Amino acid sequence: MHESFATVIGSVGVALLLLAFLLNSLNRLRADHAAYLALNLVGAGLACYSSFLIQFMPFVVLEGAWAAVAAFGIARKLAKRTA
Repeated sequence: MHESFATVIGSVGVALLLLAFLLNSLNRLRADHAAYLALNLVGAGLACYSSFLIQFMPFVVLEGAWAAVAAFGIARKLAKRTA
């Protein structure tokens, strides 16, 4: 049960990451757009959590860093908006 939960969570996360990549590749969503950053943040966060559940630390680090970069991008956009 635990492993299948991790698989579902990871699959949703990866699907969100791939959706962001596809939309960017098709010029439908710019890499600096809030929706692109949000898809990356949520997707990487879910993939990171899934990797943590199955104790695969290389991907915990990779996806955690990916989520952190996306969160930084969102924070930067919000800071510009309020300035």
